[in-house]
Amino acid sequence: MLNSKSPIPLYRQLADILLAKIRSGKYPSGSRIPSENSLAVRYGIGRPTARQATDLLVRKRILIRKRGSGTFVCKDQKEVDLFSLAGTLSSFHKKGISVATHILQKITLKSIGDDPENPFANKKAYFFSRLSRVDKIPILVEDIYLHETLFAKIDRIDLSGRSLSQIVDENYYMRPIGGRQNFRIGYVTGKRAKSLQVAPDTPILTVKRFLHFEQAKNVIYSELYCRTDQFVFSQELGAYL
Repeated sequence: MLNSKSPIPLYRQLADILLAKIRSGKYPSGSRIPSENSLAVRYGIGRPTARQATDLLVRKRILIRKRGSGTFVCKDQKEVDLFSLAGTLSSFHKKGISVATHILQKITLKSIGDDPENPFANKKAYFFSRLSRVDKIPILVEDIYLHETLFAKIDRIDLSGRSLSQIVDENYYMRPIGGRQNFRIGYVTGKRAKSLQVAPDTPILTVKRFLHFEQAKNVIYSELYCRTDQFVFSQELGAYL
């Protein structure tokens, strides 16, 4: 039961109870939870407090409201390892997820502007951009930069629908040996927002990834824009050590 003398607000206590029941399987994935009126009666609280509790879990994407039907436990989200040295597309395939890619900007050798985070700033690098879709829903945009010398003539290779890591392995006989990446929450506008089908005020997981090879560090640099409302993007710590 709820403790009215606790410093923890009643709605938070109720949210914790509901979450515990979801995790224990009492309310399994896809099931309907009791109505807010029922929760208010069961726990001796007002309906607005019950509403606050369910609102909190809806914001955390643990519950979802369906107009005219009630509130349900969200179905398990598919999880993709965002830092697989085998490549992003390979991460989807390892999970048995069919992903379709579309080239947004064809690969070309270009001069990179002054960007303090881009290791190719004020130099030339190969650049291309691609969009990944799952079940026709856009979930990821990748802007990818490649070392000018180590990937000479890569602009002559058709990258459509292919894993970049596979292309690098088969055509340049190189495999990454490590790397790092930075995470932040950001927003996208213009063509990126249109490609991902999101509003400019929709929070997006933005990742900046640096891949190292035996030949040099920061051989591949990419900026990823991820829709976390569709997938859980994870990182397996120590996977490449």
